[in-house]
Amino acid sequence: MSPLLEVSDLQIAFGGVKAVNGLSFSADAGEIVSVIGPNGAGKTSAFNCITGFYKPVSGRVTLDGADITGKRPAVIAATGVTRTFQNLRLFPDLTVLDNVRGGMHLYGGQNFVDALLHTPRYRRSEREYTAEAHRWLDFVGYKGGRGIPVRNLAYGQQRQVEMARAMARKAKLVLLDEPGAGLNHSEKRDLLELCRKIRDLGAAVVLIEHDMSVVMEVSERVVVMNFGKEIADGTPDEVKKNPAVIEAYLGKADDEPAPPPTAANVRDAEKAADDAADSAAGDAAAGDGNEGGGS
Repeated sequence: MSPLLEVSDLQIAFGGVKAVNGLSFSADAGEIVSVIGPNGAGKTSAFNCITGFYKPVSGRVTLDGADITGKRPAVIAATGVTRTFQNLRLFPDLTVLDNVRGGMHLYGGQNFVDALLHTPRYRRSEREYTAEAHRWLDFVGYKGGRGIPVRNLAYGQQRQVEMARAMARKAKLVLLDEPGAGLNHSEKRDLLELCRKIRDLGAAVVLIEHDMSVVMEVSERVVVMNFGKEIADGTPDEVKKNPAVIEAYLGKADDEPAPPPTAANVRDAEKAADDAADSAAGDAAAGDGNEGGGS
């Protein structure tokens, strides 16, 4: 059986600097895969390419055998790809429920006229969206108020709301970019359990994470990147003993390691491009809302 997600020889460049340079990896349905590597390795750039915020120079991304390379974020989201970001992408002045309901617009049967006239179809859809939002908030373990603005929530609760919104999109593939960042020990334990629950629904979970205790405990497979390409792909035990991985994180034991001179440029270029992607994410969300309900 072919993988749910397959990334083949992906290359992404910014101003001639290759942030991702021939990356290949895959993820099966019902599997948890972690993508790790030093800062500037190209991890977030790869996620941005998979979700359509960046267009690759070359290479291919397929989901369930269908080519999604270079498609718009809204089109890719409609295929069942969802993600969270390093920095939260919630609407701070909207309520918890409305933030989660916002993840469902791609699948609604209503249109602009329905919303304007409050037709029976619109009212029925709104009731269904609200019930689904409650269900996903329960699924992620959210126990706070649901009619309050998300800006009033603690950071860990905001992360839960973001996860609920991601799951409300009928996800086949869930990409989590540093989901453990800013969480305390108890919240990280809850995150591990949530990743397993998502996997048990049959979705593929791919996460970028710097906390190695999280990676080693929750992952069934680990892909290690350095300077834009994968240098190892295997079980957590295999990866942590891999000499190439040890060298990437700790340097060579003999003389001074000489990393490629473009490493700093890759990090700078990635940061600048990620800032641009942040802006694009907001534009995409606004644009999607104007595309007739169907981030």
